[in-house]
Amino acid sequence: MTDGIDPSVPPSGTGCVECDEVGGWWFHLRRCAQCGHIGCCDSSPAKHATAHFKATGHPIVQSFEPGEGWFWDYSSSDMYESGPELAAPVAHPADQPSPGPAGRVPDDWAQVLRGA
Repeated sequence: MTDGIDPSVPPSGTGCVECDEVGGWWFHLRRCAQCGHIGCCDSSPAKHATAHFKATGHPIVQSFEPGEGWFWDYSSSDMYESGPELAAPVAHPADQPSPGPAGRVPDDWAQVLRGA
C-alpha cells in the first residue's frame, strides 16, 4: 500500500455521505483513496471531500466521476493523472447526473455555484 492509499477499500456509496445525510446536493464527487469516503468537491456548496481530509488527515482523493481517473494529494497540492487501481466501483453510476443527485439539485444550481 502506498501511503494514503488502500486499493482494497470499496467506496462508501454512490454519493456524498454528508450531503446524502441532510438531503443536500453536489457538483462532482471525490473518493478518499485511504478509507473510501465519498465527498463532494470544492466546487460543490458544502466541500465535504476537503472537510474529510481536514478531519482525518487522509491526504489523497480520486475523482469519482465516470471516465476520470486522476488523483489529488491535499498535503502537497499535487495532481496525478493516474495511480493504483482502487476497488470497484471507480465512479458513481453513469446514470446519476452531475450535478446530483437527481431530484435534489436546485433549478438555479449554476448561480448557486458561482456564489459558493
